[in-house]
Amino acid sequence: MATNQGVNRPPLEGVAPGELRSEEMILNMGPQHPSTHGVLRLVLTLEGETVVDCTPVIGYLHRGIEKILENRTVMAGIRYMDNADYLSPMLNETAYVGAVEQLMGIEPPRRAQYIRLITNELQRIASHLVAIGTYLLDLGAFTPILWTFRDREGILSLFEALGGSRFNVNYMRVGGVLHDFPRGWLQQCEAWCNQFEKNLQELETLITGNEIFEARTQGVGYVDPQQAIAYGLTGPMLRASGVNWDLRVNRPYMAYREVKVNPQVRQEGDCYARYRVRMQEMAESLRLVRVAMDQLPGGPISTRTPIALRPPRGETYFAIESSKGELGIYFISDGSEYPWRAKIRGPSFVNLQILPELLRGHKMSDVVAILGSLDIVLGEVDR
Repeated sequence: MATNQGVNRPPLEGVAPGELRSEEMILNMGPQHPSTHGVLRLVLTLEGETVVDCTPVIGYLHRGIEKILENRTVMAGIRYMDNADYLSPMLNETAYVGAVEQLMGIEPPRRAQYIRLITNELQRIASHLVAIGTYLLDLGAFTPILWTFRDREGILSLFEALGGSRFNVNYMRVGGVLHDFPRGWLQQCEAWCNQFEKNLQELETLITGNEIFEARTQGVGYVDPQQAIAYGLTGPMLRASGVNWDLRVNRPYMAYREVKVNPQVRQEGDCYARYRVRMQEMAESLRLVRVAMDQLPGGPISTRTPIALRPPRGETYFAIESSKGELGIYFISDGSEYPWRAKIRGPSFVNLQILPELLRGHKMSDVVAILGSLDIVLGEVDR
């Protein structure tokens, strides 16, 4: 068998015999890599296996949603919001119609506000289920994603009964919602809630306390409270670092003015804390759905609005607590049917900017663990 032993090789230029020399290496991670949560490219600078620097490169999924909104009528723009954070379409639509309603001075009926609360909290659960299932898949565990997608399918079936579509629902309307709950829907939702409560406990038992999972996430990707605020982090990313800030509580909107929310906060600030916050939020969202169904008022589901909506001249910003943080819509209206300017404040985009800071000094094996804990959706990053 051939061997290199005993071969005399010339010394490297500028390196004394017997002296070791290391060089930095540039490594492209993605966009085709299955662990990069979609079309995101990370340009990593490595010293051995240690990350020295990271440059996230976006632009592979550019959708131009904001410019599309400016070239569609106000009512036609609702369905394009589904494509931003495509794991939270109901929440996206709520932010959009809320901005238009704020600009026009419209207050949706109480029943419509409660319907929005129920669908939004179900959507939050569905988004967190994908976040946790795919996160565990990134770290090498296959069973959790099967369990989480099983429960998510129940939510998508409820959405299909409401709007006719399982994914891009197009259900919210300026002044209310498209349809009231069909016959038997509330009973089906209650049955799903009862089953999910048991399934959530099983999922908690499966993941929490797992030695491998804790070793990969505890003490990894630490963000202190001041750093989180400085980077503009919101949602579970912020609350996992000990900052008690939730727009449903601090700036309540719609039915959240009547239904009390208990923000889920942890102090550790690492990847494990972000996982725990999302698990706790699913239990809290389940409670909110049940409270809203018990307190669901009667009455109309929408206000009378003209077919051709023409918001008055002016500008507005409306934000909700999405599954990933503060989702804000900024509009400038010139009085026509088309927004003169539309801007989306996507929490995935804002939260992503701290990634290079979190990766520095960690090993290559920690890159996916830290990236997955951010729970970004590239449709919202590269909107």
